[in-house]
Amino acid sequence: MRAVSPRAWGAPENLVPVEVDRPEPGLTEILVRVHAAGVNPVDWKTRAEGAFGTWGDTPILGYDVSGVVEEVGPGVTLYQPGDEVFGMPRFPEQTGGYAEFVAAPARRFAPKPRSVDHVAAAALPLAALTAWQGLIETAGLRAGQRVLIHAAAGGVGHLAVQIAKAHGAYVIGTAREEKHAFLRGLGADETVDYTRVDFAEAVRDVDIVLDGVGGAYGERSLDVLRRGGHLVTLPDPGGLPDPARAAALGVHAGWTVVEPDRLGLLEIARLVDEGKLRVEIDAVLPLEEAAKAHERGERGRTQGKIVLQVA
Repeated sequence: MRAVSPRAWGAPENLVPVEVDRPEPGLTEILVRVHAAGVNPVDWKTRAEGAFGTWGDTPILGYDVSGVVEEVGPGVTLYQPGDEVFGMPRFPEQTGGYAEFVAAPARRFAPKPRSVDHVAAAALPLAALTAWQGLIETAGLRAGQRVLIHAAAGGVGHLAVQIAKAHGAYVIGTAREEKHAFLRGLGADETVDYTRVDFAEAVRDVDIVLDGVGGAYGERSLDVLRRGGHLVTLPDPGGLPDPARAAALGVHAGWTVVEPDRLGLLEIARLVDEGKLRVEIDAVLPLEEAAKAHERGERGRTQGKIVLQVA
């Protein structure tokens, strides 16, 4: 089958087309013919710095996939050949989404949202589950709460805005001014241009901060939270504030990593099909241009998600 693999960890141009053996579905697994694969920051960070977890002899990047069930392994009852599915089934181990086929546990997938195509579905799993798990499960978002979302126009951020609004929150998003109209169209109640305004001075009395930036943003975000509020940091634990200061302010501060979650995917698909969640596609490129997709993503100015067209 066709795939894209890094010749070595490092620069984007190391991503090259290869031919590898098609995987076989094992016990409780399904083989999915991939129609589209989402591209995420973890992809280019892995490519640049080296993989963590377990990878194949031919490493293949890509966690987000949407496609059609080709075969089912022994013990599978959820799906049959021809079913449309989406998911991020093996994160953080190798999923191998930059390829024509992926084999993975059946219960790590969910039925593709009926109202969107495979490109849109492939853009959803990792980013939408990150937002869902951070806001709903980690922070326990409730209707009427005030939520501040950093990098609100990005892949995770623009989905987090919509998930928070769907649950009745008042949403404030940080982004460059040229992206404010986009955020308001998604339902954001307030927008802050972080290049001109210090969000720590412009925003107050927030119940939840979803920090997709990291670094100094975590420490500064403590100043906008109410007592009992939640700071959820996404990029890395290096962005966590001083625990003693967070405790003194009565703020819950922690780092979360997204996990495969079939029930979460079902909720995300429901929101999509109800018209409450849409994914913005920044660019669609053919599988063979994965290197260009990484270059585009690493520039840091994308609005929404980048997707590779596979089938």
